[in-house]
Amino acid sequence: MTLAVMLHRADGASIDTAFRKTPFGKADPFAQHREIAWDGPDAMAAGRVSFAGELSVSSFPHLETIVVVTGELTLTEAGAEPLVVAPGWGVVVGRGTEVHIQAQSGTRFVFCTAAGAASPMPGLTPLSPDADFKPSATLPAEVLLGPAPECRSDNVFTDDQAQYLAGTWDSTGYHRIIRPHGKNEFMHLVAGRVKFALSDGGVLTAGAGDALFVPKGTSVGWESTERVAKFYVVQAVHD
Repeated sequence: MTLAVMLHRADGASIDTAFRKTPFGKADPFAQHREIAWDGPDAMAAGRVSFAGELSVSSFPHLETIVVVTGELTLTEAGAEPLVVAPGWGVVVGRGTEVHIQAQSGTRFVFCTAAGAASPMPGLTPLSPDADFKPSATLPAEVLLGPAPECRSDNVFTDDQAQYLAGTWDSTGYHRIIRPHGKNEFMHLVAGRVKFALSDGGVLTAGAGDALFVPKGTSVGWESTERVAKFYVVQAVHD
């Protein structure tokens, strides 16, 4: 049975996720520091990294979305001003990016990566809680257990070849049936609280500052009574 995977609890509570200390590919710049909680089809992985110090990468080897949970990361792309990523903020690092990375002591971030053989897409794309939200589609009536929510999104990064999208989304409260998740999805909650109903009768609760990964096919419901905002990464996976 496919399950949702907790990556981080903002309150420091322990999680029962099994992390494997292993690099993501041969050229992984965070090889000695990466802990992978989930990896699967289409060479996607999610987990966490604890890192302090500096490193220079001439060509970032994969596509990676980073959300800092403690400490601070400073990323400097060749020829550009430094980008400071504080707790609760994120960045998408494109394949092929030439970047210098500095991390203060105690820095930890959660991540969602994708490899694949697509063409490089160099550059740094910030993820901000203060997103430029635009109205987006609500949920179909047949999956709702109450009124339809008002949803907004700010998709800031798209890699069509990897079918990888990243951005920020928010919604008014709503209640949805348990159903199989249609895509791989990384979530870092920026605001609000969600109860994810599980197919075994359990409930996984996540709040602001928590991060999780929901693989395609995982059967989950959704219940929120307030505005919820999240950073997201979604990836279509072919069966």
